[in-house]
Amino acid sequence: MIHLLALLGVLSISFSAVFVRLAAVSPVTATFFRGAYAAPILVLIWISQKARDRRGSRERWLAIVSGLILALDLNLWHESIALLGAGLGTVIANVQVVFVVAAAWLLYGERPTPGRIVTIAVVFAGVVLTSGLARHDAYGAQPVAGAVIGVMAGVTYAAFLLVYRHANRTPGPRSGPLLDSTIGMVAGALACAVFDPHFTFLPGLQADRWLVLLAVGSQVIGWLLIGTALPKLPVVETSVLLLGQPVFAVIWGVLIFGEQLSVVQWAGSAIVLAGVAVLSLRRG
Repeated sequence: MIHLLALLGVLSISFSAVFVRLAAVSPVTATFFRGAYAAPILVLIWISQKARDRRGSRERWLAIVSGLILALDLNLWHESIALLGAGLGTVIANVQVVFVVAAAWLLYGERPTPGRIVTIAVVFAGVVLTSGLARHDAYGAQPVAGAVIGVMAGVTYAAFLLVYRHANRTPGPRSGPLLDSTIGMVAGALACAVFDPHFTFLPGLQADRWLVLLAVGSQVIGWLLIGTALPKLPVVETSVLLLGQPVFAVIWGVLIFGEQLSVVQWAGSAIVLAGVAVLSLRRG
């Protein structure tokens, strides 16, 4: 049952890039409404579980800070989706594992082994290939810029995960930290709105439909399922399951949007995913 919940959670968040692309709004607009539509639902869920939420003020503030970081991450990721496509944009964002390894070295003295350093180099080589090498057959409006921004999204995603992990150390309902993080995400999106000339509070009825699905499917259902199921699974299984998100995203990109990746980009995606899998398993 736990495996099924985890898989459903990963499947839910794998549609995030699809909903963002279908909404066709600016990056910050998508981030803002992902949080704004999810927050009221999370409030209702949290109220029903409030008695079991024993977090202190420090953990609550850490969750809010993680949301501020997540807002920046999502803004960058949404931009990379626009430039590179739903599939490749999601694949590159998963290089966050590389930056988690780097953070573990800098913060906790976990010096990477030679094998891990080689794997990191291979992952970045894969990222270069996903950019299409500026070839004429590369998919994406601006694939090289999209790859660079995608790596930046990976950096901020790693920072979010590290802070959010510290905010979840107290046992209790997952809705509490997720709600606080979502509130921080909304605040972060509003702070970034001044840098997005196309930000709007009125995206339109058609865009709203996809933004609601993004908020409910990814921010609420997906993250609650993952937050509930994954801590109960072995680390190796967790790492493998989480890799389902970029794999599914590539599939949806091909099936829904007809994203015709070049041979070079397909090879780059495979290298990135394989490298991320190796790094995840070794950290486990």
